[in-house]
Amino acid sequence: MALFEQTLTPVTHDLGQFEVRRVLPSKARSMVGPFIFVDQFGPAQLDIGAAMDVRPHPHINLATVTWLFEGAIDHRDSLGSFSTIRPGQVNLMTAGKGIVHSERSPEAERKAGPKLYGMQTWLALPDGREEVDPAFEAVTELPVIEDGRAKAIVIMGELWGERAATTTYAATIYAEIMLEPGGMIPLEDDADERAVMLVGGEASVDGHALTPYQLAILQPGREMTLESKSGARVMLMGGEAFETKRHAWWNFVSSSRERINQAKDDWRAGRFPKVPGDEEEFIPLPAGAPKTVTYP
Repeated sequence: MALFEQTLTPVTHDLGQFEVRRVLPSKARSMVGPFIFVDQFGPAQLDIGAAMDVRPHPHINLATVTWLFEGAIDHRDSLGSFSTIRPGQVNLMTAGKGIVHSERSPEAERKAGPKLYGMQTWLALPDGREEVDPAFEAVTELPVIEDGRAKAIVIMGELWGERAATTTYAATIYAEIMLEPGGMIPLEDDADERAVMLVGGEASVDGHALTPYQLAILQPGREMTLESKSGARVMLMGGEAFETKRHAWWNFVSSSRERINQAKDDWRAGRFPKVPGDEEEFIPLPAGAPKTVTYP
C-alpha cells in the first residue's frame, strides 16, 4: 500500500516582501477533513514601516483558523472582537451566517519591521451548522505533548490522548509538531482523513521524505511515524470527511450556490455589519471573478 494517498504542491503568490503558498483547494483535491483552504506564509522579515494590511472583508458558512510561528497580527471583526494573535495562540473565527473581519500588523511591529510566518486555514462548517451565529475565540491554553526530542501543540481536536479546548464543529485534528535532531512522533490513524505539511527543516514519514510546503495526504487506517534527522516543524491536519459538496466563491463557502449568491448581493449592497475600529476601508466584491466552484 502506498504511504501517501496524494501529494499536493502549493500555488505560490509573491506579495513582494513575503510569499503565500496555497495548497488547498487544488484541482486534484478540495478538502482534507473539514479543511477547505490552507495557506502557509513566510518566514519573512518586512521592512521597517511595511505591514500586512488585509482590509475588512466578509465570510459565510466557514470558520477561519489563524496560527503563527513568528510575528503578530491584529484581528478585528464585526462582533467587536479585538485580538493580537501571537505564536502559541489559536484564533478561531466562526463566520456562520455572516461576519466581517480585518487583519493588520500591529503598530509596534510596523515600527520594528513585521515578521510573518504562519498558517491561515478555513474549515467548512458541517451540514446543519453552516448558519450558526458568528463567534470568535482566542485560545492560549493548549495541550503540549513532549517526548524526548519531539514536541507537539494540539491546536484543535484530540491527539496523543490530549484534547484542545478550541471549539470544533465537525471532527477535526490540527497540530504543530516540532522535532529536534533525531526526534520522532507517532501519527495516529483515527481520523477519516489526515495530511502533513513540512514548514521548516527536514522530516520523513516512515522513511519517505517530505517536500517543503507540499501537503502529503496520508493513507487512512494506518499508523505512521514522523521523524527528523536534523530538526523540523510540521503541521498535521485533517478530520471528518464531508459527504456533501461545497461551493466556493471569493471568501464565501457554502453547500448552497443560492446562499453564496445572496452573500454576494449582501456585500455589494452594504448589508453585512461593519468592523468597529476599522470602518474606513473594505475590500470590494471582485469584478469579473471566476464563477462559483463546486468541490465534490
